[in-house]
Amino acid sequence: MARDTRNGKPSGNGFDLVADNRKARHDFFIEEKLEAGLALTGTEVKSLRAHRANLRDSYARIKNGEAFLESVHIGAYAPAGQFSHKETRARKLLMHRREIDRLWGRVREKGYSIVPLKLYFKNGRAKVELGLAKGKHSYDKRAAIARKTSEREIERALKGRNR
Repeated sequence: MARDTRNGKPSGNGFDLVADNRKARHDFFIEEKLEAGLALTGTEVKSLRAHRANLRDSYARIKNGEAFLESVHIGAYAPAGQFSHKETRARKLLMHRREIDRLWGRVREKGYSIVPLKLYFKNGRAKVELGLAKGKHSYDKRAAIARKTSEREIERALKGRNR
């Protein structure tokens, strides 16, 4: 179960966020989200429970009708010693056939990718939130940064005004 950050006790909702890919939201337009399970070894699960994961520069690939998560770094589990897992191996995604086929049809279109957005535990099971994404150009990124900055300045001005 998920742990409450204040006292280390399990929280009631069964959700424990392990890693968040904030860079993906900056680099891509996320058009669709879906959840998939992960096929992991025991030492990988123990490392994830210790929040030793990084989603930066990772992506999902469909090969031979199966979906795999590539370039996800899950740190080695120290107590396992030499029997620990390979940190950046391809991990199989557990999805329904129709979901894989639908994603494969969308990815074949120019400019679409499948990127992991979050890695978390849901009711004790490791899950990844995938996003069907289209890449942003540099001018799109600049416009988003300018919009966020202006919103932040407006909030700051309104906060000071109400005092």
